[in-house]
Amino acid sequence: MDGEAIYRKIIHIDMDAFYASVEQRDFPEYRGKPLVVGGSPEGRGGVVATASYEARKFGIRSAMPSKTAQRLCPDAIFVFPRFDAYKAVSRHIREIFQRYTDIIEPLSLDEAYLDVTTDKQSIGSAIEIARLIKKAIKDELQLTASAGISINKFVAKIASDMQKPDGLTFIGPSKIESFMEELPVEKFFGVGKVTAAKMKAMGLHTGADLKKLSEAEMTTHFGKPGKFYYQIVRGIDNREVQTHRETKSVSVEDTYQEDLTTKEAMLAELKILSERLAERLQHLKGRTITVKFKFHDFVINTRSLSLTELTNTKEIITQTVTTILDKAPVEDKKVRLLGVGISNFDVLPKEKPKAENQLKLF
Repeated sequence: MDGEAIYRKIIHIDMDAFYASVEQRDFPEYRGKPLVVGGSPEGRGGVVATASYEARKFGIRSAMPSKTAQRLCPDAIFVFPRFDAYKAVSRHIREIFQRYTDIIEPLSLDEAYLDVTTDKQSIGSAIEIARLIKKAIKDELQLTASAGISINKFVAKIASDMQKPDGLTFIGPSKIESFMEELPVEKFFGVGKVTAAKMKAMGLHTGADLKKLSEAEMTTHFGKPGKFYYQIVRGIDNREVQTHRETKSVSVEDTYQEDLTTKEAMLAELKILSERLAERLQHLKGRTITVKFKFHDFVINTRSLSLTELTNTKEIITQTVTTILDKAPVEDKKVRLLGVGISNFDVLPKEKPKAENQLKLF
């Protein structure tokens, strides 16, 4: 990494407990209390979208079944997501980003990469820009964000998580390799639970352990991602901040406390999911509708149907999932999770969808 002139200045901004923080801002009665955004009415099921920091002290985490969250903290307050409110806040945050750069890569409503190698206001310091962005978010939106700053995307993203909430962490070029050597393997981009378990079984627990393997050995053990791991442990990440991220699919799903055992019950839930999906699509139209079934024994089955025309309406999506369900082999099955997704996109005329409108599955 010789030659300072080639270094990028990358900031990763990650809002703190975003959905829950917006709820606590808008409803004072939730402040200081364990708040869970997500779940379903009357104990029907669902998963946690976001938990406030007060709730996280009890071990509640995103994607956790609501039933588990309730067991961990019986006094937790459960509220439904208000996506219109979160989108409005996200648009305001995006406007704050644009005061400093147009090279912005939103990952979801609550996080984004910014390339401020050359910034609009000629400030020059990525650390100072991150401070100004955090201050504007706090002053204008009464919310906090955490920022990570480095010369590449991977390290910036890891850095933003190091001092949450309301943190700011800079990892400079001279510190990157030692930082990567100390990093647990499960923190590496693209390393999921299965790969992490495989690494640990091989005695590879940290970046320093990974660094002992040659590129050929990494590729032999981990396939194509092995080459990326080989580079990233040495602080090499040449991915650019992408101002346009192509949406390949949008999905919603729900987990139920009591298994669904009849097609009538499944259809009722699929209609709810279809409506939620339609609300998320914004300016996107898709051609392929997919229904996901997870059974009581955790076996997952998916069924898809491609349409002759693009759609983003709840009526067509509902009709399509009804057809899929009619033909699905779910008789005598116990369904614990249902999901509805759409893919094979095109864009409606005159307005290209913004990545900021993409919502993470919960």
